[in-house]
Amino acid sequence: MTLQGTPVLILKEDTSRTTGRDATSSNIAAARVISEAIRSALGPKGRDKMLVDNFGDVVITNDGATILKEIDIAHPIGKMMVELSKIQDQEVGDGTTTVVILAGELLQQAAELITSDKIHPTILVEGFRVATEKAEEFLNEIATDVVADDQDLLVQLVNTTMGSKIVARSSDLLAKIVIDAVKSIDPGTGKIDIDDIKIEKKEGEDIESTILVKGIVLDKEVVHAGMPKSLENPKIALIAEAFEVSKTEFDSELSITDPSKIQEFLDREAGMIQKMVDKIVESGANVVIAQKGIDDIAQHLLAKQNIMAIRRVKKSDMEKLSKATGANIVSSIPDLSASDLGNSGKIYETKVGDDDMVFVEDCPLAKSVTILIRGGTELVVDEAERSIHDAICVIRNVLEDKKIVAGGGAPEAYVSRKLHKFSESLVGREQLAVQAFANALEVVPRTLAENAGLDPIDIIVALRSEHESGNTKAGVDVFQGKVRNMDNVIEPLRVKTHAITAASENAQMILRIDDIIASKASEGPGGPPGGPGGDMGGEDFD
Repeated sequence: MTLQGTPVLILKEDTSRTTGRDATSSNIAAARVISEAIRSALGPKGRDKMLVDNFGDVVITNDGATILKEIDIAHPIGKMMVELSKIQDQEVGDGTTTVVILAGELLQQAAELITSDKIHPTILVEGFRVATEKAEEFLNEIATDVVADDQDLLVQLVNTTMGSKIVARSSDLLAKIVIDAVKSIDPGTGKIDIDDIKIEKKEGEDIESTILVKGIVLDKEVVHAGMPKSLENPKIALIAEAFEVSKTEFDSELSITDPSKIQEFLDREAGMIQKMVDKIVESGANVVIAQKGIDDIAQHLLAKQNIMAIRRVKKSDMEKLSKATGANIVSSIPDLSASDLGNSGKIYETKVGDDDMVFVEDCPLAKSVTILIRGGTELVVDEAERSIHDAICVIRNVLEDKKIVAGGGAPEAYVSRKLHKFSESLVGREQLAVQAFANALEVVPRTLAENAGLDPIDIIVALRSEHESGNTKAGVDVFQGKVRNMDNVIEPLRVKTHAITAASENAQMILRIDDIIASKASEGPGGPPGGPGGDMGGEDFD
């Protein structure tokens, strides 16, 4: 910049800067590229994406969050879109593709107003904010209350979620498994922690072999061949301490001059381990599940007492075991008592695929359960896991909120029509912003139609006509190729509300940016051009 004809350098010489309309256009273009990249994956007729990383690992999916997570995106606005999809997945589990498409279309509508009507981005931001508040209000108008005992409705919800996945043909079976799992961990307080559902995957057999275990499945094996491999009504001790003589925190040397002292030293170590085992026996436990290691001597002594032991179990699995069996996690073996033990109907080791696994089944509390997913290949199992995660979140949402809306783009079409009517009560350019928001919502039914090979113009015209006549559940039936009442395709209200709100907030944030200052990283000493000390591609906005 210059001051009274004198140049003043504020930024580094190699810093690039983009301001005003150029910055806005660049950001909108970046967001639109991300939106268009996953648009064809929306809906039951959506297409899958094959993602191959630098190591040759392949992911095949149509899950929006997974697609964006696997793409190496450099542009910061692109990264914002990835984060948008990630948050949608974390908060509500479904609608990860919808939220990105909506954000991209909102920005496209905004770009047209900025270019053609010379509307300032600040006015658009305010209009979008007003439209978002009204959209939430309109969504609640068409929401239907449900009861948790309506099994058929819950199965319909899962079928809608899985309709676009490769597991769609097995959705009825998986729906029952997911619903049973979520209900099992429901504490009845109105908040459900889905982390209490453990998901294990093993290649082999097919999706139909997926099962729900009312307990915990551990991808571990019994540590000693002499231990029992199956027990009925076991008494389970959960130990966070290692079954071995603790080592000093600093290096030390032990000098022994008398050979007889070596045996004495070993005997003392064995005696310390024997005391640990004696404490286990005294407590009445016949199963030990340890978070850390179990010494070879301890394994031998436990086997002599006919005690089953499993070691190196993850902390998260220990916590799930505690919830399932009622056992307390004991951090010091001398403190173990009978009151700390948990129980289950049975515990056994069995072979699943090529690996041995331990099943802790028929737990009386069952406040933590396991879904064991089977499938022909690793790719199928991974995609099944993503589908089941989405379904778990959807059931969680409905059991907590007890509200649903129709699918097939019906909510977006309804809110779009209502926003157009609402905009008539506004004056000034804010009216155009609300109308742009309303137009953007129609991208969902339009994309569903496009992905099904239907004429999007005919579908949108028919959809508007149905909603004008009062059919608020009219949506796009991609299988019959027409607009109809979507009573059998339902989604949680929370998914739609969060998708529209999050997409709007993201679009508003991008529109508020009017200055992009990109600094290139300085080269490290002796670093090769473009290497670790060279330019950072992630900062290149071009």
